Amino acid sequence: MIFVYRITAGQERVVADVLYNKIIKEKLEIYSIAMIDELRGYLLIEANDEVAVRQAAMRIPHIKGVLKKFMPAEEIDNLIEARPLTTNIQKGDIVELVSGPFKGEKARVIKIDENKEEITVELTEIAVPIPVTIKANTIRMYQKAEGS
Repeated sequence: MIFVYRITAGQERVVADVLYNKIIKEKLEIYSIAMIDELRGYLLIEANDEVAVRQAAMRIPHIKGVLKKFMPAEEIDNLIEARPLTTNIQKGDIVELVSGPFKGEKARVIKIDENKEEITVELTEIAVPIPVTIKANTIRMYQKAEGS
């Protein structure tokens, strides 16, 4: 069965690490911990019973509670399905770079390579526009292109 922890948003990785260490140390009957980007503020836990899930959550900071009923696996299939990062990005979109040497810069998408999951962008807030090829997971959508 899959149970859901409510956690402080942005602390998912910290809680998952602390939880993992506690599960190993106390040999609790928990089989997996899943952290999904689309579910900010939640962790999915696979276990046989709710007692082990609640016991693991005791005295761990940032865990606000366990949802009352477990989640069937069919409900999370669409969340864990692998899909290309470039599906919602189009030419002309304005994106913000979230890592790398140009972190925080705005750029316009000029080319998309779906096979490699790379995007070529042109930095907009500098005097000379420079085309830069980056991975699709290093950007965040800022503004959709006009007319899309």
